[in-house]
Amino acid sequence: MGEKKVAMVCASNQNRSMDAHALLVKSGYKKVWSFGTSNNCKLPGPSIDKPNIYAFGTPYRKIYDDLKRENTKLYTANGLLNMLERNLKVKEAPQRWQETNLKFDYVITFEDRVFETLVEDVINRGSEVNQPLYVFNMDIRDSHQDAAIGAQFSLDLVRSLEVDDWEEKLDEILDKFQQKNKKQVTYTIVFY
Repeated sequence: MGEKKVAMVCASNQNRSMDAHALLVKSGYKKVWSFGTSNNCKLPGPSIDKPNIYAFGTPYRKIYDDLKRENTKLYTANGLLNMLERNLKVKEAPQRWQETNLKFDYVITFEDRVFETLVEDVINRGSEVNQPLYVFNMDIRDSHQDAAIGAQFSLDLVRSLEVDDWEEKLDEILDKFQQKNKKQVTYTIVFY
């Protein structure tokens, strides 16, 4: 049984999906990608009504340099610069789910809205090859601390799915995962 092709998906491909992506790569997984589903990447700004907004594809280095130049003290204190330093070590830029043509064995999302957007996107593309895509969702608050916890949950779930015939044993696998981690996981199956 080979390594499965997996994607981690949050809203902006900045915090939750990237924390999970980084941990999976650090843990030896090679077939891991991450994406966001929003229209753009929104990061906290100097005030709640003034977020920093970037297009998907804007290099993490540019975002990092912009925020550091704008207010090093603020963006160090709120953890954005550290987060972007981590992201730089994983890949060049945030990617948008709706713009990829890659096919995955399964996807892990980190909030209901992202889960619904991703499932709707796959359905709207139509089934070309009749390949199943398992989409799992765990609600993880969008904070640095919760993203780290969500990354550990993601790693545990990926490891739990490393068994022969995992699709047939999925309900049992998820029951054990949920009992162990006290974290609810929902899922659906859509087709490419």
